[in-house]
Amino acid sequence: MNAARSGYRVFSANSTAACTELAKRITERLGAELGKSVVYQETNGETRVEIKESVRGQDIFIIQTIPRDVNTAVMELLIMAYALKTSCARNIIGVIPYFPYSKQSKMRKRGSIVCKLLASMLAKAGLTHIITMDLHQKEIQGFFSFPVDNLRASPFLLQYIQEEIPDYRNAVIVAKSPDAAKRAQSYAERLRLGLAVIHGEAQCTEQDMDDGRHSPPMVKNATVHPGLELPLMMAKEKPPITVVGDVGGRIAIIVMSTNTQQIQDTQRNLLKHLKEPQPTKQKKLAELLILAVPCCNDDIIDDVESFVAAAEILKERGAYKIFVMATHGLLSADAPRLIEESSIDEVVVTNTVPHEVQKLQCPKIKTVDISLILSEAIRRIHNGESMAYLFRNITVDD
Repeated sequence: MNAARSGYRVFSANSTAACTELAKRITERLGAELGKSVVYQETNGETRVEIKESVRGQDIFIIQTIPRDVNTAVMELLIMAYALKTSCARNIIGVIPYFPYSKQSKMRKRGSIVCKLLASMLAKAGLTHIITMDLHQKEIQGFFSFPVDNLRASPFLLQYIQEEIPDYRNAVIVAKSPDAAKRAQSYAERLRLGLAVIHGEAQCTEQDMDDGRHSPPMVKNATVHPGLELPLMMAKEKPPITVVGDVGGRIAIIVMSTNTQQIQDTQRNLLKHLKEPQPTKQKKLAELLILAVPCCNDDIIDDVESFVAAAEILKERGAYKIFVMATHGLLSADAPRLIEESSIDEVVVTNTVPHEVQKLQCPKIKTVDISLILSEAIRRIHNGESMAYLFRNITVDD
């Protein structure tokens, strides 16, 4: 008997309605039923998981979407994986569309690489494979001791542009910063559109950040050996904001590439630029603007203040309709209110993260369903088929 064909089950590691919505969509596409389990919190805050059916010798897929309570979601996933392991499941595959703690994947001063810690915990709990989407950094796959399939949402976002944006052919892909030029070029080539780059924003590359290698800290008035004197570094000077490329009278689809620190620097730069006088003679930059967060560096939209500031600038310069696109729509804190009160017309995100409450607060938030690719990934892994089909037309910069 071939154990690989013995069957599979799909479980949801969270019992709330918002988090099980994606799991139900996936099981409907697979023609399967959601596995019977109970996940709840004790009165003292502890997480309890009970598996209500036999899983011996089967491939088990645990779907876990990450709500606002990230730590509880992580514990639910760990406890369910361990419960399935002790129940003699053959393989335990975690389907985690948005991988938590992915922003903490690099050493910062005396911090820790929490993403690596989480990867080790998942392996210890019994997971043998992970399916995720648009990791914050591709290098995160190296933290795991088992296979990781990092699917891409860009085909769904490109499809949205082609089907939902009228006259998208009269568009130009604009990189939000020089760092995003490769990502913007990838979009432009697949959509057969032109390319432009916004230059002059506050750039904060990883070389500018403290990574913990300057330890112990420098001491003032410390004596330095004459033979160890180093030349002084020239201070960076940012040029004024300019657009390299012709975007006059075109639909501008802006591709951003910013990390957490860059968002803060960009926001300060944009707010400062808003106070500057607008030139008297200025061409209309665009009829339509789309802010797209690429999955190569930052595919997460959470703090929207920088997007709001960018929308105001582009509104002043002639854009009359503005879209924001991202893979993972965390949209925490006051994000729905800020979007509703801003010049942004729509925020388009996938359903990797539940955001039904935010949609009720802000009708501008739209959802792109990615259950199709997740269900196909589950089917192929269970049947031992190649995953290459799911990565067709995906470029290195995605």
